This record gives sequence, structure tokens and C-alpha cells, in this order.
Amino acid sequence: MTELPDSNYKEPTSPQKFMGKAIKRVEDPRFLTGTGHYTDDINLHGQLHAAMLRSPYAHAKIGAIDASAALAVKGVRAVLTGQDLADAGVGSIPTGWLLPDLKVPPHPAIAHGEVNYVGDIVAVVIADTRAIAEDAVALIDVDLQPLPAVSLGSQALADGAVEVHPEAPGNVAFQWQIGDKDATDAHFAQADRVVTLKLRNHRLVPNAIEPRASLAQYQAAGDEYTLWTTSQNPHIHRLLLAAFVLGIPENKLRVISPDVGGGFGSKIFQYPEEVIVLFAAKRLKRPVKWSARRSEAFVTDMQGRDHESEAELALMNDGRMMGLRVKTIANLGAYLTTFAPAVPTYLYGTLLNGVYKFPAIHAEVTGVFTNTVPVDAYRGAGRPEATYLLERIVSKAAAELGLDASEIRRRNFIQPDEFPYQTPVALVYDSGNYEPALDKALGMVNYTQLRQEQAEGRRTGQKYIGIGFSTYLEACGLAPSALVGQLGAQAGQWESAVVRVMPTGKVEVLTGSHSHGQGHETTFAQIVAEELQIPMEDVSIIHGDTGKMPFGWGTYGSRSAAVGGSALKMALGKVKAKATKIAAHLLEAAPEDVEQVDGSFRVKGVPEGGKSFFDVALMAHLAHNFPEGMEPGLEEQYMYDPKNFVYPFGTHIAVVEVDADTGKVKLRQYVAVDDCGPIINPMIAEGQVHGGIAQGYGQAVLEETVYDEDGNLLSGTFMEYAMPRAEDMVQIQVGHTVTPSPHNPLGVKGIGEAGTISSTAAVANAVVDALEAFGIHHLDMPYTPEKVWRAIQDARKSQPQAADD
Repeated sequence: MTELPDSNYKEPTSPQKFMGKAIKRVEDPRFLTGTGHYTDDINLHGQLHAAMLRSPYAHAKIGAIDASAALAVKGVRAVLTGQDLADAGVGSIPTGWLLPDLKVPPHPAIAHGEVNYVGDIVAVVIADTRAIAEDAVALIDVDLQPLPAVSLGSQALADGAVEVHPEAPGNVAFQWQIGDKDATDAHFAQADRVVTLKLRNHRLVPNAIEPRASLAQYQAAGDEYTLWTTSQNPHIHRLLLAAFVLGIPENKLRVISPDVGGGFGSKIFQYPEEVIVLFAAKRLKRPVKWSARRSEAFVTDMQGRDHESEAELALMNDGRMMGLRVKTIANLGAYLTTFAPAVPTYLYGTLLNGVYKFPAIHAEVTGVFTNTVPVDAYRGAGRPEATYLLERIVSKAAAELGLDASEIRRRNFIQPDEFPYQTPVALVYDSGNYEPALDKALGMVNYTQLRQEQAEGRRTGQKYIGIGFSTYLEACGLAPSALVGQLGAQAGQWESAVVRVMPTGKVEVLTGSHSHGQGHETTFAQIVAEELQIPMEDVSIIHGDTGKMPFGWGTYGSRSAAVGGSALKMALGKVKAKATKIAAHLLEAAPEDVEQVDGSFRVKGVPEGGKSFFDVALMAHLAHNFPEGMEPGLEEQYMYDPKNFVYPFGTHIAVVEVDADTGKVKLRQYVAVDDCGPIINPMIAEGQVHGGIAQGYGQAVLEETVYDEDGNLLSGTFMEYAMPRAEDMVQIQVGHTVTPSPHNPLGVKGIGEAGTISSTAAVANAVVDALEAFGIHHLDMPYTPEKVWRAIQDARKSQPQAADD
């Protein structure tokens, strides 16, 4: 990743009417009034329903399947097994990112021969109603012969461990490394000291508001399929399903993703249920629908994180960082899914540099199969894992050196005049200015007074305040396509936009990005309104339908504004250029003498007699009075392939108070200063930051996916899996600095995942900072009252004078 960015971004030269304004979201009225149109709202004439028989065992051989009792139920139309799909030639669910020597075991939509996690599909009932299908599932008699299972990554690597797939000896999917090992070792040898940290980034379950759902229809005339599904990227679903699973021409499958109630990464991937409803719709020649119960989501939605790591940070006594060594075991679950190999490698190892000047870094990652739900991208995808590890060990180093946690960071920041900056782990940062964000956050949190209050509380033993920092960096807008292809991606990373001006001057925008809560219909309309100088009400944003927008790569990795927005900006530039030529013809002037002012085209210096945007749009379609040789119409497309990633950054400071008697962690204050370049809509950006912080706080304090040693999920409902609620949060203080990216035309960087990436580390550092009073220097998340209380009790027993209780 050595290509340097170009300089596409230009500062605006005139006041902006729409960009940078906190305009209320145009999509919210339908969401807030219950008039959104979600997949489960769609019903077709003659529709059947699917219900899944899921494995109760983490690992078992599938023997005989007797479906006669289920088939005898009135209303049951079919029972499908893995053999049915295999006989029909339905392909394995593919992975979309390949690494050298990657082991890719088959991943059938319905298990065939063995099941490999609790929730793996054994058989499917198709019936007239959902209730009949679900009742009939219980009547299927399956000879499941339980086998030993393994659920923890490090245990799967142990000698004699249960083998999940014969195609992956020792349960190793891949061994990957990045950085210069010899150079790193040499810098460690020169260092004054080495700080070590062993930590677990535990597994999480995504919990979108709307559980996954799919509805398939098959049209025999034309041999065509339509799939409505809860997807963040319908074009990727179309590609995978058509080319690799069903083996049909891509133009025979239309994928529609209507309103989607949140994704957080979990709706990027190709899931078995989508394959099943498509297969069943063709076999039965009737539409087939499946909607997940929340209990199904816990054992089927791709889960996130699950790293076990050992880190070493080499330092000089003045706090200068000399090198970083990391070894990580990444639990991938039972199968490789769409982006699974990329998350703990290129989205994790390359981010271990953070915002600091490291002379050398070396990281090794071992991807491991276990008998658990597959793991893939979950909000932030690799970057929260990297940030948590790096920011925890930097704070631990500060404590060991006796430096303030802010000071050790400041001393190691990459400086503004060092960009573009080549890191030791492949990335070239586009732009950055880290100290202003830190200074702003320190001021907002009233840092000096806070430390005084902390010291007084510890002295009296009445209060245990913790202050946690995260000076984070993330990579957004993966690109360019040629580069990610070299790294193993089986997908492009460009994005497309079509701007279609109607004869009435109304504008229809087709985008390959997909909005599932991010507010594209507002922010993209702001871009259009700014560029064409027309009211936002005249702009319609269309997305999520491969039948309308031929190509795109969807929304994930905070790419929509930087890549999809840039594609839109470039397409608008082509529309403006053509519209200006048409206006010039109508005004009998040269195009270079025509300007657009307040939505009208005028000859420069002649305020009277201009042509409105409507005049130009109408003539573009009538073509009665038109430039010679020009093609009628006013529609342009642009496929934008960025030159490089963009790198948002910032400083988050969390302040917590730990109750030493109960172990309860209370969030007292949270300050977030983010720099994502120019902000299109501050209200939307801040909303995304707020949600992300709540999500990161949830991981740090509340959420944990727990499997027992036999692979049984012990936290499979909201009774055992605690999500953050409003009462857990505080009023988040949000600030911004602005450092544009130099290589995209909007200068934007991405903000959708920043809150999650930074907040987990900030809260973790705050909790450990509070526990330093008891001589506790690290504690793995989540910081439940029981865990914190036991840690304090253990510390008091071993160090009775450590705390002043």
C-alpha cells in the first residue's frame, strides 16, 4: 500500500448552502411513523414459509433423516435436506477474501454429513404458514450423533484438539504476518524497557433492530429469480449467489434490499437462508419467505471480534516507542464467511500502528476454526480490535513509566508535516493532525480538575474515578481496487453513481451504496443540492435494488461518503458541464462565459435573462434547440475508484466511577473529538458517533458471548446478553477538528464506525485507571460488577495496603 494520494480535494470557494448543515433527515418521518417498508413487510400472492431445523449440538454426525411425520402435516409442502441441495448442484457458500495457503472447507447452506455449530441448519420445512412450518420442524426425526467440540481459539490449536474440518489440519485456516520481524527485534534490543500485555477481545453478537429476513420469487417464464433480503450490499449478494452458489447468469437474479433496520456488518454476508429460499421458490414454483426469530439471530448471525493476543511494546525511558510485537489467535468459528479472512489480517494488523511513530512493528495472526457461529466483520471490523490492543498497551506503558496517559501519546504522535506517512505495516496515511484533537478533548473534559478530583477520591477512599484515553485512527474506504485485489479481495472497491435529470428538473440519483440507517437519502441529497443549486426536495436517492442500479459494492467500512459520495460528486460534475453547454447554447454565449447563480444559468456579468435549471433540463430532453452533435438527455454515470484509503482519527476520553463495594462501573462523562474531514451533515455525523460510543461501551462493560467447552451458547437471549440502554449512557460531548483528505473530491474520511472503534478502548482504559488504586494493571472486558468486584477482592487479599479502604 505504497501509492501516494493525489490532490483531488479543493476547498469550497463560495458559501455552501447545503453542505455542512445540520439538516433533519428526510427519511426519518417514515421510520418514526412506522411507515418504513422492510423485508418482513413484503408478502406475495401464494407465498410459502420456511422454518429451519437447527442443530442442538456444536458438532455431530448427521445420520438418517425421517421427515415423514412432518410431511404428513396438512399445509407442509416440502422438507429439504443437504442432500437435496447437493443433488441439485447448489454450490458451497464462498468466501470473498483469499489469503495464501488459506484452507476453505465446504460451507453448504444445509449441512451435509456433519453439523459444526449450534444453529447449523439440518433440514428445512416449507409450509403454507410460518406456524405450520415451525410446528412441523419438531416432527423431523434426525439421527444426530454428538461429537466432541471446541469453542475457544487457543484450545483449538492445542495438541489433540478436536478437528473441525479435515481440510484444515490442526484447525488452522491461515497463518499470516505483517511487518519486518528482524527490524522489530533489533529495535526491541535497543529499547530501555518492554511492556507486555496479554488480553482477550471477547466475542460479540450483532443485534440489529430488524432480524434478518429473506423472500424469494421464481418466474419460470424467463427463468428469473427475485430476492428481497436484509442486505447492506445487494450487488455482492447477487454476485455470490448467481456466480458461485446457484450457477446462473447474473442478469437472471434481481436482489432488492428495502428498508433495513440496522446492519452493523452482520448483513454484509452471504447467509444460508438466502440460498434456501431461492432454491425452494424454484422447486415449489411459489414465493418462499423466511424471517428470523431473535433466538435464531443469536445462533446464526455472523458474530464479531474473538481475539486472544499477546503484545509487547518496546520503549525508551522518555516514553518514545521503539517497536511493537503482536501475536493473535483469531477465532473464525465453524466456517469462513464473506470477509472473514480479511478482518483479523488486513483490517487489524495494518492498523496496529495507530497514530504513533513506530520504527518497526511485527504482527502474526493465526486464524482458527472452532465449533461456534462463524465470525466476520462487526462494526469497525478489525479496527476496534487493533485500537483496543494498542491503546491498552500504550496506557499500560504510561503507568509503568510514570507518565501521564495523554503525555505519552503526545510524545509519539506523527507530526502534521510528515504526511503522507508510510507506516511499518503497509499503510500510507493521507493526512492527519493529532494534537489539536487531543488538546480539544482535554479542554472539554476539564482534565486538570478531573485528575485532582481523582487523587482526592483515592486519598480518602470515598471515590474511585478512572480516566481513559483513546487516540484512535481508522482506515475507511478500502481502495484502490487493484491493490485490494492483490491482497486477496474477490471484490472491487470502487463505487458508482448515476445522476438522472428529469425533464421537469427533478433529479433522480442511483447509487451503489446502501443505506440501512446511515441517512444517505439526506446526505447524498445535500451533495446534489449543493452542486446543482436546486432544492433538496427535488432530489430522490434510489439504492438497494440491483434491478435499478446495475452495479455497486454497498455500504460497510464507513465507505459511503468517501467513495459513494465521491462517485456522486464526479457524476454531478459531468451533469453540470453538459447543462452549462446547453445553457450556453440557449443564451447564445460561449460555455466558459456562463455561470450558475442561485440555480440559474447566466452570462457572467449579465444578471438578467438567465435560464433556470428547469429550462435547461426540459430542453435537454426536447432537444428542439440544442448544441449540434450533443446527445439528448441529461444523465451521467461515474464509477469512482479511490487512489487510497482515508484515515479518520480523533481523541476520545471516558470518565468512569467504580463502586468498590459492588464492582459496578458507572460512566460519568464521555468526550469525543473526531476528525473525519469536512462534515456533510453534523447532525447525522454526531448521531453516528453517539450510537457507536454506546456500542463500544456495550462491549467494554456489558456484552459477552459465552460458549461452554462443548460449544453450547450460554448467552443466547437478552436475559444473558446485556445490551446498553439509555440509562447506561451519559450526555456525550462531541467536538470536531477538520483535516481534509487530499485525494477525494469531497475531502471526507468517514465517521460511521469511529465511535465504536475508539470507545471500547477509552472505557477499558478508564476502568483500569480506576482499578490502579488497587494495584490492578489489567483486566479483560467486559467489566461486569461481579468481575470487577472479584478483582478488587483478590487485589485486597494479595495487597492489603494497595487500596485505602
